[in-house]
Amino acid sequence: MSLRACEELIPQEDWVRKLARSEATGKPLRIKLGLDPTAPDIHLGHTVVLNKMRQLQDLGHTVIFLIGDFTTLIGDPSGRNNTRPPLSREQIELNAQTYYRQAAMVLDPSRTEIRYNSEWGDALGSRGMIELAARYTVARMMERNDFHERFKAGVPISVHEFLYPLMQGYDSVALKSDLELGGTDQKFNLLVGRHLQAEYGQEPQCILTMPLLEGLDGIEKMSKSKNNYIGISEDANTMFAKVLSISDLLMWRWYSLLSFRSEADIAALKAEVDAGRNPKEAKVALAKEITARFHSHAAADAAEQDFINRSKGGVPDQIVQLSLPLGERGGPLGIAAVLKLAGLAASGGEGNRLIDGGGVRVDSSVVSDKGLKLGAGTYVLQVGKRKFAKVTLG
Repeated sequence: MSLRACEELIPQEDWVRKLARSEATGKPLRIKLGLDPTAPDIHLGHTVVLNKMRQLQDLGHTVIFLIGDFTTLIGDPSGRNNTRPPLSREQIELNAQTYYRQAAMVLDPSRTEIRYNSEWGDALGSRGMIELAARYTVARMMERNDFHERFKAGVPISVHEFLYPLMQGYDSVALKSDLELGGTDQKFNLLVGRHLQAEYGQEPQCILTMPLLEGLDGIEKMSKSKNNYIGISEDANTMFAKVLSISDLLMWRWYSLLSFRSEADIAALKAEVDAGRNPKEAKVALAKEITARFHSHAAADAAEQDFINRSKGGVPDQIVQLSLPLGERGGPLGIAAVLKLAGLAASGGEGNRLIDGGGVRVDSSVVSDKGLKLGAGTYVLQVGKRKFAKVTLG
């Protein structure tokens, strides 16, 4: 297993021993990754660790994709300075429905064990939860940075938050995990898993932490709640354009964590950019690689051409087309109303604000008059750089 794009392997000597035993016995190791379905989509940040799981899978080990439908009810406090509001079971089930399908875009579904931690979480019951809590101390729990800082600052910590690392650790006991992967923000939880396995008489798992991928803003970690993400199920044109929107500096971080190109190739490309090559060419190459991975090479090529067309003020190849009725007695419709009916603005008021900001075009011409009315005919409407609709009024 390559340690490229990894942060820590703890303890490395135990992992070497586990690998040697696996090779000698022919028994694959059990590799665990848990994701809580707090949002309906998996994004590129998740794929940093999913790609490593796929590498381990290709080496013949058993990969367990754990959907944390039980732990999501508690809410992961990792990296937070307040209590995370728990989701309802209905919300969790809706989000979880898409997780397996999207994970299968990275992992080999025929060789992936899919589990839900409600399987043992619900069965644990009150007595089992008390027995589990007795196997870890408050002092150890308060060593966790976010709990320590919140306690020191007088910020409330709910008792149920202590249950999260305990239940994540118990997942490793239930699955008899040999290695658990997670982001650097999960290190404490992963170590709890090692402790609990020893408490329950199991050989402790090793842990492999992975860096957190910065989102489109280049500052915060990629997150749907921060709207700085690229979902792996987004359409090819959107995915390509979003990658191109990142900064030149962030591009190299993304190359390191997301690209399948060799480190030598990436270093050579960076040297060319440092020597004067246009960095946009390197960014286009990254955008095409990522887009092709989740769509196809043909879709990536088409997305590049679509981006070029839009940059030149052209109309994308794929555009929403719809027919709308005219106003009363066949009269024309106001532009704000048309934008709303076409789904380009949430309301007439938003349509007017977009016009005031110079963000609306009709047949490539900027609309400056909010009183503009459109009669019978076909029009190409554009809002901002990415929203288009071909509307026929009649």
